[in-house]
Amino acid sequence: MELSNIEKLIEKYENAETSLQEEQVLKAFFQQDAVPAHLLEYKTMFNYFEQSSTERYTKSIQLKPRKSNWKWLSIAATVALLVSIYTINSPGTISESERQEAQLAFQETQKAFQLISQNLNKGNTVAFAGLQEFGKAQNKVFKTNK
Repeated sequence: MELSNIEKLIEKYENAETSLQEEQVLKAFFQQDAVPAHLLEYKTMFNYFEQSSTERYTKSIQLKPRKSNWKWLSIAATVALLVSIYTINSPGTISESERQEAQLAFQETQKAFQLISQNLNKGNTVAFAGLQEFGKAQNKVFKTNK
């Protein structure tokens, strides 16, 4: 094949535009002994591709069978669940004095929330009254009757 055609094929090859037949032509050209000096780098590249395509990995890979511990993991989870349910539902976990203290704290918290709610409601009515006065003044300034 002519050298100009080979150079065009190399350019197409570098742009990833060659077909498989054109690549076979390039491989056959670079397997020859008489390759121009300015194309010697391509000869080593194509010879490497040819050589590496015949290589095969021949060692066998030893895979260790993985033992599953799901059985023991599920047993442990079941035991943990049963222990937690038992400790939560057992009747003697909270003493009577602790229960009374918790009840008293709950009542005090309810009183505090009630006080906050009343103060917020007062603030809303005061703010709303102020808005009504502002609306009246605005209507007087702009002389609109609603």
